[in-house]
Amino acid sequence: VIGKGMTPQQKTIPPPEKICMDWRQKRRPGAGLYNLGSTCYLNVILQCLTYTPPLANYLLSRQHSRFCHQQGFCMMCIMEAHVRKVLFSSASAIRPRAVIRDLKFIGEFKPDIPGDAYEFLRCTLSAMQRACLSESRDSNSSQEPTIIYQIFGGFLRSRVTCLSCKTVSDFYKVFLDVLLKIKGASSLTTALEDFVTPKQVDGRKRFKCGKCKKKVAVTKMVTVHHEPRVLTMCLGRADDQTSRKLSQVVEYPEYLDLRPYMSAPDGEPLLYSLYAVVVHSGHTCLGGHFFCYTKASNEEWYKMNDVSVDSCSIHTVLGQQAYLLFYAR
Repeated sequence: VIGKGMTPQQKTIPPPEKICMDWRQKRRPGAGLYNLGSTCYLNVILQCLTYTPPLANYLLSRQHSRFCHQQGFCMMCIMEAHVRKVLFSSASAIRPRAVIRDLKFIGEFKPDIPGDAYEFLRCTLSAMQRACLSESRDSNSSQEPTIIYQIFGGFLRSRVTCLSCKTVSDFYKVFLDVLLKIKGASSLTTALEDFVTPKQVDGRKRFKCGKCKKKVAVTKMVTVHHEPRVLTMCLGRADDQTSRKLSQVVEYPEYLDLRPYMSAPDGEPLLYSLYAVVVHSGHTCLGGHFFCYTKASNEEWYKMNDVSVDSCSIHTVLGQQAYLLFYAR
């Protein structure tokens, strides 16, 4: 979504009254998830979303299902039932049958074919977003951002500078996650620094300058213009040239200051705390196995590997070959 003519005031997401960033109730970790074929990629995303405090609080309040008139498939209702089942189950593991049953409505996934966790995350949030929009159309409140955008949504600014006349043009785009290139990066901060570094765009991707009235070479600088409450980042482990997996360790912190990567980098620190990590083990991007680490409401970390849920230390969490990182304000 590009808001070319939007003023900065219009691009901020209004403060909602219904979002609580801290767990409303502290409890032990919930159930593990059975792998029903080749479903580890969806298990890790379901677990990471279950332990996203503002989303879990909202889903546990049943605020959506109480007013939902959706006929048939509704991803919000499915997630609401799933989160309740995981967190309140007395069983050590449960089967995410409703998600598997409706996979075809979420994206191009099949239970017996390995999938990608990042793609499943994006498709799941998109399906939840569609369910919220459908509900808001019914209740005539479509002007308000959905709960998904209020939790995961932020704005990126692309600042394009003409190298001929130095005219600056700003473009804005809503994002729910950030994909980072990690080739040559030893840490998350290095990858973020590269993300916001101005890059020259020329050749076929030339930009038509309004002042020069022709296609010109430009520099493009992308920054975070409005920060999300929950920041989700994918460390792109598929090499663009070879499609081989980039297996290097990329260090990431427990606490991240997003301020240096903002459009206004000189303000107060914008601190985020790590609460979930998805790991891909295996030598190629097409095969292998996904597992994750999540911080439960009792403030303890757990390794969640399909049916198993085992306590672990933050030291273990920070030493992984991470694929997806989830941070909360």
